Amino acid sequence: MTTTQRPAPTTVAQHLAGTNQSWHGKISPDGPFPPEKDRYRLYIGLFCPFAHRANLVRHLKGLESLIPITVVKPYPKGDANGWPGWPFPSSATEYPGADPDPLFNAKYLHELYFKADPDYKGRYSVPMLWDTHTNTIVNNESAELLRDLQTGFDALLPASQQGALLYPEPLRPEIDRITTWMQRDLNTGVYKAGFATTQEAYDAAVPHVFAALNVLEKLIHANGGPYILGATLTELDVRAYATVVRFDTVYVQHFKCNLGTIRHDYPQIRNWLGNLYWNVKGFKETTDFRHIKENYTKSHGDINPRGITPMGPWPDVEGEEGGVGVGVATVRVGGVGMERVRELEREIEKEMEGL
Repeated sequence: MTTTQRPAPTTVAQHLAGTNQSWHGKISPDGPFPPEKDRYRLYIGLFCPFAHRANLVRHLKGLESLIPITVVKPYPKGDANGWPGWPFPSSATEYPGADPDPLFNAKYLHELYFKADPDYKGRYSVPMLWDTHTNTIVNNESAELLRDLQTGFDALLPASQQGALLYPEPLRPEIDRITTWMQRDLNTGVYKAGFATTQEAYDAAVPHVFAALNVLEKLIHANGGPYILGATLTELDVRAYATVVRFDTVYVQHFKCNLGTIRHDYPQIRNWLGNLYWNVKGFKETTDFRHIKENYTKSHGDINPRGITPMGPWPDVEGEEGGVGVGVATVRVGGVGMERVRELEREIEKEMEGL
């Protein structure tokens, strides 16, 4: 097995867009990867918002007993090109919440990538779904896993848990419309701002992030909550949560997305976030702020060369169990009023209207 292969250099935009070297397999009764209990293992990082999506679906669909997970350490991630990549701890106590690799006793995640393809030159990313029968990767694209895990194991689930519960048929057109700008301007928008290498690139990226938050703030209010589209929990809540729960904690200070904060400038989003975290099973359970904070602050030497992790903000998520997510109509609608942000906000709204 090769252990010296280096990933090909990529820009942040290329990395976030995925790669042709990704695996795109799908769990299906009539395909090469049929649903079976304990056959597959999901490798994730608790720090990664894209891996967080897959783990959230695993919890919300009740797949915890069917798909075991292995959690990599949140740092170090390696050099600027991602070598050697995410490590596994040597023991269960080395880093709380991270797991030694149970399949191959691998030291790094890249070892599994090379088992699947000795000539692989892409990034060693999470999430990654591994098939223990064929010893290969099924899929390592977070957007595909977000969708496919909703139905792939239905044959093993009771009728009440079957179907694409987070992608209901009547709401699909609206989910698809919102997903386009949410992914572009919010989910990956924070990375475009945070990894900008020039003042011009940073200045261009940040207003898009807050324009998306402004639109999300108004959407939650208009639809009556407690979820983005109203009474139904959907993929949009999963996609947005994975970014928003990290926003005040790391994106405001580490990625310099500091035109506003969720807790002070977005009352509707704050209420929505608190409800998911405190009241909806699976959200708090999959959120680990130590992993999140230490990954960003100790993995990006060019952004934070001393690797010091801020203590705040405190608390991690405001509110308490049962005390948020109600009375959406009585909650003020906030937002960032910067002129450029408002211009981009209007562009998103026209995009949603098909204008």
